[in-house]
Amino acid sequence: MTLMDRPTAPSSPVPPASAPPPASATSLDVSRDFCQKLTRRQARNFYYGLKLLPHAKRTAMYALYAYMRLVDDIADDGDQPNPTQRHIALDQWQTATHVAIDAAALPAAVLPTDHPLWPAFTEMIRNYRVPTAVFDDMIAGQRQDLQAAPIPDFAALRDYCYRVASVVGVASLYVFGFQHPDSQSTAPDSQTLQLGIDRGIAFQLTNILRDLREDSARARCYMPEDELRRFNVTAAQIAAGKDSADFQELMQFQLSRARQFYGDSASLEQRIHPDARPTLRAMTEIYRGLLEKIAQKPARVLQRRVRLSAATKLLIGWRAMRGKS
Repeated sequence: MTLMDRPTAPSSPVPPASAPPPASATSLDVSRDFCQKLTRRQARNFYYGLKLLPHAKRTAMYALYAYMRLVDDIADDGDQPNPTQRHIALDQWQTATHVAIDAAALPAAVLPTDHPLWPAFTEMIRNYRVPTAVFDDMIAGQRQDLQAAPIPDFAALRDYCYRVASVVGVASLYVFGFQHPDSQSTAPDSQTLQLGIDRGIAFQLTNILRDLREDSARARCYMPEDELRRFNVTAAQIAAGKDSADFQELMQFQLSRARQFYGDSASLEQRIHPDARPTLRAMTEIYRGLLEKIAQKPARVLQRRVRLSAATKLLIGWRAMRGKS
């Protein structure tokens, strides 16, 4: 499970990297349109915030989201239950990613395949110089998800959250732009980078609580094993939807931790370019809204996915645009 909102239905039409669509899909306009439509269809929580960005940054973020959605789909592909084949597909995707990134530095880009993602993705790399390591770390997180191994402690969970969520925040910083004491720098300073990492962890911890039931149905549990033991809760009890006083205490502990990461990253908005602040405020308030809705009745996550209404998200976007919290 990654920071990407899991779709209720397959992301079709999303052709795999090895199956080229019609040749017309190689044009930049078609690629941009593909990324925008994919984001609108799948990014239930991101899309409201991304609409607040200036056109160029919004287009780049659509490409970034589409890339992350597609690589996430490789790891979660229900049509390909063989983990070995998924690992191979991730290897191929990583190779294609490196080709596309290298192409961004060339006057005439030679893209890895005719997949409609790559022209817009390459444009995003060319314009905003997102480092290759960000995408390598993301793919490493997808490989980790394929293993479905229990998470022993919070140190391991934090590492996982970095790979599947904080990398999204780090990549977004390059597109958003930032206030940097060295105007010649092309990278966020270390403090801004850490704030972006912490915000991504906050988002992912929120997702983990929201998706307890769905992840359990897929035989996955992202609660650290040592904390389950501490609160006398088992993954089997979560999968069975069993509420208890112990479960309530476990949830309060997890909610408190997520709030701490939101608090620790509170100054991030002031470090990015002003034209991207409404987007970050909106995305953060949507995720914090989800967290606090879970907190109102934690046992609900055992029965269904907790959501914010479309009207609530629109209100958050309106307030974010006007600089209101």
